[in-house]
Amino acid sequence: MKREKLDFLADNPFYSKRFAFYVGRRCRTATIKDVAEELHLDWHTVKSLEKEYMREQLRRTGTPAPRVIGIDEISIAKRHTYRILVSDLVRRRAIWFGGEDRSEASMDAFFRFLGPKKSAKVRLAVMDMWKAFRNSTKANAPKASILFDKFHVLRQLGEALDKVRKSEYARLAGKDRRFIKGQKYTLLAHPENLTANGRRSLRILLAANKRLNTAYVLKESFAQLWDYNREAWARRFFENWRDSLKWQRLKPYEKFAAMIDRHWDGIAAYCEPENKVALGFVEGLNNKVRVIQRRAYGLRDEEYLRLKILSCTLAQI
Repeated sequence: MKREKLDFLADNPFYSKRFAFYVGRRCRTATIKDVAEELHLDWHTVKSLEKEYMREQLRRTGTPAPRVIGIDEISIAKRHTYRILVSDLVRRRAIWFGGEDRSEASMDAFFRFLGPKKSAKVRLAVMDMWKAFRNSTKANAPKASILFDKFHVLRQLGEALDKVRKSEYARLAGKDRRFIKGQKYTLLAHPENLTANGRRSLRILLAANKRLNTAYVLKESFAQLWDYNREAWARRFFENWRDSLKWQRLKPYEKFAAMIDRHWDGIAAYCEPENKVALGFVEGLNNKVRVIQRRAYGLRDEEYLRLKILSCTLAQI
């Protein structure tokens, strides 16, 4: 006695693969609870079908062989619980999610997954300034140039501006504080993202406080660093930017400039023509992950979260 195996049948005899894929497609835009109510299925059944759908997506995509990778850490719980997320910046998709933290050993696990031959073919790695990521990449992918993520660097500068804002608020008293209070978003946001009231508040704030005005202008001008095609020109711009800090009493900016100087090689790498990659994809993928976590009100099943992240940028089947 033999049983014939049909391609359109799923492993479970109570549904077809076509139905499982339909459930998986619905779960790309709706929660498990909503799909379960719509199709009159148990919550756990819908989750199981979605997992099957996502595994099939990854199987059809094949084993990754990236040339340019983006590395970031994702917080999955409170108390500094992190996992590492690696993406292929050429094909613009997530390729690995794992590790036990954001240590060098966890980063080494990705390169073991990739294998020594494919690791040797990685030519560029985009990351933040976390030392563990840098050390692991240098050890496992020696031919890869290291490029520090522009958005991470600008986030550090935004934090320096916020420290200046807090110091000015602490220095002033009485009515002088009213221009600064509650203006954190106004200062840190891109001018194009501000409403008419926000732009008006920003003009009043900068006119009322000279130090904040100087700090804001310096912060907005620093983004020009990534516009240069030659390292010498980029370095000259940075030196002029750092010289403008003299006599300004902006200690957070001085610390930021010292940090940039220490990590200059990872920033100047962007001047090379072959390193002009879309740096915004890593940040955009990070935002997708936060949306997934927020929509599920937290995820306890880490395997489900891994499948969800790795398949979120893939085409539906």
